[in-house]
Amino acid sequence: MPELPEVEVVRRGLEQHVIGRRFDHVEVFHPRANRGHPELARTLEGRTVTGVNRRGKYLWLALDRDALFVHLGMSGQMLVTAPNQVTSPHLRIRARMSAAGQDSVDLNFQDQRTFGRWSPATLIPDPHGLRGHIPQAIAHVAPDPLEEGFDAADVASRLVTKKSEIKRLLLDQTLVSGIGNIYADEALFYAGIRPMRRPRRVGRGGVQKILDSAAAVMVRALAAGGTSFDSLYVNVNGASGYFSRELAVYGRAGLGCRVCGAQIQRVVIGGRSAHFCPECQR
Repeated sequence: MPELPEVEVVRRGLEQHVIGRRFDHVEVFHPRANRGHPELARTLEGRTVTGVNRRGKYLWLALDRDALFVHLGMSGQMLVTAPNQVTSPHLRIRARMSAAGQDSVDLNFQDQRTFGRWSPATLIPDPHGLRGHIPQAIAHVAPDPLEEGFDAADVASRLVTKKSEIKRLLLDQTLVSGIGNIYADEALFYAGIRPMRRPRRVGRGGVQKILDSAAAVMVRALAAGGTSFDSLYVNVNGASGYFSRELAVYGRAGLGCRVCGAQIQRVVIGGRSAHFCPECQR
């Protein structure tokens, strides 16, 4: 699944291309793409995009009164193209969009594994107080480390009271959002802390160091266009990210650490792989 940097790359691309554009015609080609919302096309047509927002791994396109919620799932792609350019069998939704004085474009939702979706969203006041309004569907999702107003010290003070392994907690989107498997491993490496450690043993300062490392590594990933291991994650123009070339530990089990040369190890925590260097992470 795309993690925060990959979703933010998509958000920035959409922000450049769809704000101010109106949905003229929407075609849904697969029932899972708008599951539970058969009225999606009718709801969107005639509406204008006023903003493109994100929290953690979730996107929403602000409309005049409510929003279009976008969940990319495992393989969702948002591609902005000239009309009728996407002919893939994995095209799930195509929306023709226009703006005064500009050529029309298609906003295409392509999703090979069909876990993603578009759905109309009711906006509610942000329960965390960092934004004006957010989709009701993500009211349970915590702020992410790149969100304006994110308080790493406050989050660390709450995480340090938990009994689970620190890697498992970093993946809990109700505690801190946007940090998936890749960036949790990378953040723990740069903080020098092993993924199986308990937060009370790490201490509040150590947990805050992990959160700060997560923010730093995700900023670096953003600069590289995100992390692409295959063709399923791309930006709105179809380009892949290349941060995978810079990963320190994730997916490198059995290889030498780029810093000390020790063999990167892999363990399973909560059913998820975790990678670490036994020397750099004490």
